[in-house]
Amino acid sequence: MKLGATGWARGVRKIASPNCDTRPHGTAIGLLVLHNISLPPGEFGGSAVAQLFTNTLDTEAHPYYAQLKGLRVSAHFLIRRNSEIIQFVPCSKRAWHAGVSSWQGCPGCNDFSIGVELEGSDHVPFDDRQYTALVRLTRLLQRAYPIRAIVGHADIAPGRKTDPGPCFDWPRYLATL
Repeated sequence: MKLGATGWARGVRKIASPNCDTRPHGTAIGLLVLHNISLPPGEFGGSAVAQLFTNTLDTEAHPYYAQLKGLRVSAHFLIRRNSEIIQFVPCSKRAWHAGVSSWQGCPGCNDFSIGVELEGSDHVPFDDRQYTALVRLTRLLQRAYPIRAIVGHADIAPGRKTDPGPCFDWPRYLATL
């Protein structure tokens, strides 16, 4: 896996999301934000997450999806439970993953972060293969960008978000970096 000059990773599946825009001029990428996602909640596999990130989710296909109608979100990467990495937004662009957020007094974390979604939930342990893929991806991103911190969504949006959740093994992940 390599990162190209445009911010697309080679060696991973690419599904381009329209839910991104240009980062503010001169903004360095210094933050990696980890999330969890599953659609419907607690169900893994399928194409619903990719459909959400590409604005093609049928919001009538499941009762939970009704609340997602009109939502425009994305992340740079998704790591599936089987370790497949899918990239939706080039790292050079701003993905819409953090929402209202702040890190160390700097608001608008989408401006200076890369968002990685792990297929999972707050209530189910992540797969060993996901940790392996996440470490590999993190090392790639750390070589390419001056990442100063790795945080969870809960850290930049406390009280609003809980992910990657209590089942994410931070000591394990950080020790392998």
